Amino acid sequence: MRTVMRLAALAMAAAAIASTPRSTALPNANVIVQRWTAALRKEFDAAPQYGYTERIQNDDGRKVYEVTMLYGTPYKRLIRMDGKALEAHEERKEERRLAFARAERARESPEDRAHRIADYRKDFDRAHRILEELPRAFQYSLRGELRTSPRPQYVLEASPRAGYDPPNAEAEVLAAMRGEFWIDAATYQLSRAVVRLLHPVTIEGFLATVQPGTEFAVEQRPVAGGIWLPTRFQIRSRSSILLLFHHHVDEDRTFFNYHRQDETAAAPAT
Repeated sequence: MRTVMRLAALAMAAAAIASTPRSTALPNANVIVQRWTAALRKEFDAAPQYGYTERIQNDDGRKVYEVTMLYGTPYKRLIRMDGKALEAHEERKEERRLAFARAERARESPEDRAHRIADYRKDFDRAHRILEELPRAFQYSLRGELRTSPRPQYVLEASPRAGYDPPNAEAEVLAAMRGEFWIDAATYQLSRAVVRLLHPVTIEGFLATVQPGTEFAVEQRPVAGGIWLPTRFQIRSRSSILLLFHHHVDEDRTFFNYHRQDETAAAPAT
């Protein structure tokens, strides 16, 4: 059903793009990409200042977490399972876990805290390295301006750029992907992206290979102060482990209730 709905939505988008007046002057695709990636850098820097609620739907069911920054790194507290509030004993268990984490992080040494925060920042650093390669890794073409949305969107298609030489491991996967990007016409913020794997990509030597058909989708919306943050992330992954065991992941994450945290909550204690 979701595949049918997605195809229908893409068909509607294509029809709307086709109806865009040809006389409308649109910016160059590369200009859009440059402004979009500059806006993304701002979002990366702002993201750790916000707490939020996260809903995860996968083969294990549906769980909802409250995510807050606790002494410099996120802490996830389970608040709902499969559409129901936690039982009293489960709620008490989560309260004990939070109290333990707060006490443990409060008394850790400066070295241990720095190490924990550095581990958390590694994901941001990897994301930054990928971000910096987006303008170089793909050949972009502007399909048009989608005017049926409440916010007009530029729609970009991206295919692997011929001769692209990935400078790091994070960028290697880009050379195997094709993407579609919806960029807010007023702010140049990314509002939606869908990327698909074109050929197998090996991860960690020959231990795991991500197969064609793997698809990632992300949606973003304005939160506050001009900041756009993710509201949805979907992954449909096909992979093989040790080239023998096949593994499939279908996961849907939604993010909501964003709120700016005060400095004492969001920043490491001194």
